[in-house]
Amino acid sequence: MSGRLVLVLIALAVVVGGAALLYQRQEAARQPDSAALLGQRIFGELQAAEVAAIRIVEPDGKLTIEKKGDAWVIPEREGFPADVKAVRDFVLKALELKVGQSEPIGDRDRARLNLDESGTRVEFAGADGKPLAAMVVGKKYFRREVADPSKATADGRFLQVPDKTGVVYIVSDPLEQASAESAKWIDKTAFKIEKVKSLQVRFPDGHRWRVERAREDADWKLEGARPGEKLEITKANAATYTLSLLELADVPPQDAKETGLAKPIRLDATTLEGASYVVRVGDKKGDNYYVSFESTSDKPIDKRLSRYTLLIPQAKLDDALKRRDELLEKKEDGKS
Repeated sequence: MSGRLVLVLIALAVVVGGAALLYQRQEAARQPDSAALLGQRIFGELQAAEVAAIRIVEPDGKLTIEKKGDAWVIPEREGFPADVKAVRDFVLKALELKVGQSEPIGDRDRARLNLDESGTRVEFAGADGKPLAAMVVGKKYFRREVADPSKATADGRFLQVPDKTGVVYIVSDPLEQASAESAKWIDKTAFKIEKVKSLQVRFPDGHRWRVERAREDADWKLEGARPGEKLEITKANAATYTLSLLELADVPPQDAKETGLAKPIRLDATTLEGASYVVRVGDKKGDNYYVSFESTSDKPIDKRLSRYTLLIPQAKLDDALKRRDELLEKKEDGKS
């Protein structure tokens, strides 16, 4: 090989190498540096102590959780208490989110991943009301094929921040709490009617029954029992004891319509400790009953909750809402 040919080949190598380097630099300028972002906190150095409000907006609703002193409340539910642990856990989890992967994204893909108006927007604000950070939480992220994404446990979530709409992040947390459903945020501590002494149940059609006992270890007596009728003690126990196991499912908006509380089933209960309760049970919403109540109890939880209409699981009330004949022992011929 002549010296001149060697020089030509060297020159060509320099040109090709320079072109490749230029191409790499141009590509790097057009795309985010995923490797550099990997493992970085999405919200930088923002601290949980700075957050005093969370606003969540979805296509079919919105919810705000605000800090009041040491408590958190939900303004859209007339200041109903939020679950402090759920709020703190969510804020800590959100602010610790790190980039697992990032990719450039266009408007079409944003819509496909629910990172536009169809997604869940979460905003964090300070005590002065000024915004601190925000994110749009999109579809669940799966590393494998799943039959039903809505029910399957996700491996992460697609996420976007408003000032970087051209980039989608994949985070390793599915962020199930990121929802405007109040049921996921309320403090679910319920009122409980313990050590019942008497219970009367009156239905809108006029049907009623009443049981009573003299002391905690005494048998229940059915008021107005006719000859041949015998109260089944286990059913009376279940009807009264279930009132000590009540749970909250949710709190509806206070302007909720068609609750059935205008013509409710009414439970009048007294306790061995001297307190009395009037509980009104309305219509069902899904698997829950609309409920309101009044009480002479001095328990703080009773005073707090009696201001609200509540949603209580049907399973927690069904034993107390039986008709009179369902409380009686069955005769051998199957008749009461």
